[in-house]
Amino acid sequence: MPTFTHGKDAVFKITDAGSTLRDISTVLSSVTLSREVDTAETSALGTSAKTYIPGLNDATISIEGMADVTTSGYLEGILGTTKAFEFYPAGTAAGQVKYSGNAILTSFESAAEIGGAVTVSGEFQVTGGVTRATV
Repeated sequence: MPTFTHGKDAVFKITDAGSTLRDISTVLSSVTLSREVDTAETSALGTSAKTYIPGLNDATISIEGMADVTTSGYLEGILGTTKAFEFYPAGTAAGQVKYSGNAILTSFESAAEIGGAVTVSGEFQVTGGVTRATV
């Protein structure tokens, strides 16, 4: 029977401008790793159903969380640069899944509203492949 874990155990690390891998999970409320594969249509004339072949892999990472001066500084310092990342969706205990690779922080946003906490969000474009391993 599979063991299910809580998202609260997730860990996300990104390399800062000084090349130190920083765990920014403590201020994040959401991390999403999205992976896609391009497809190319190969249907021939006269066929009644489309056919495809797989193309290139792509991935993005979205983050959301509470504003923190230190973490915001890390993120603002790497905007537009390629940095290493590690993502542990179910935590870092032995046997859990770890995703790693390199990504470019393509957007960073800080938002505030009356009566609400200051929040941050960002989007990373993965460059190259995503490696899946276990801890």
